[in-house]
Amino acid sequence: MLAADEIQSSLAGAWRMMLGKADGLRLLDLSADGFWNSFFAIAVAAPALIVGWVGISNTAGEAAAGRFELLLKLAFVDIGTWVLPLLALAAVAPHAGLSARFVHYVVASNWASAIIAWLMLPGALIRLIFPAADQASGLVSLVLFFASLVLSWRMTNIAIGKGAAMATAVFAGMFAVSLIVLFALQKLLGISTLGA
Repeated sequence: MLAADEIQSSLAGAWRMMLGKADGLRLLDLSADGFWNSFFAIAVAAPALIVGWVGISNTAGEAAAGRFELLLKLAFVDIGTWVLPLLALAAVAPHAGLSARFVHYVVASNWASAIIAWLMLPGALIRLIFPAADQASGLVSLVLFFASLVLSWRMTNIAIGKGAAMATAVFAGMFAVSLIVLFALQKLLGISTLGA
């Protein structure tokens, strides 16, 4: 488990990158240990993600056992959608000239994803507390989703460090792969909702 100051530094660095500030990269641990430790961001994001999973499983209209099974499926889908696109990037990075910045991107992306999970929390809370307010939770989630896209692009631009065109290509590629993984895992597990 990471120390609180390491987590705080990593989140602060990713947030600064998301705001378009390149000095945020210096706050990240880009060593081999820092690379693997950045996956602890999944645990940091977990409480916010769980709220979303519970909200979706509660509105599914199933018995308690069915809701718990759906919650586990949603967790599997979200973790898969977090990790599998990074594996895809690892496979193409050497061919795309990104090997030197792969660690930078993964570390920044992991911590930025934790921030985005918490950023998306208001929509999930509305769905959980006011299940009938589907339109309100959907609107809040949509606005926050578009904001997260802008923040993610900025993080990608700084992490890749090869200009806006390459950052846009990486961003678009990772977004597309994430959607493919998301829909494939949902279909595999028989989930009809778009997930948390």
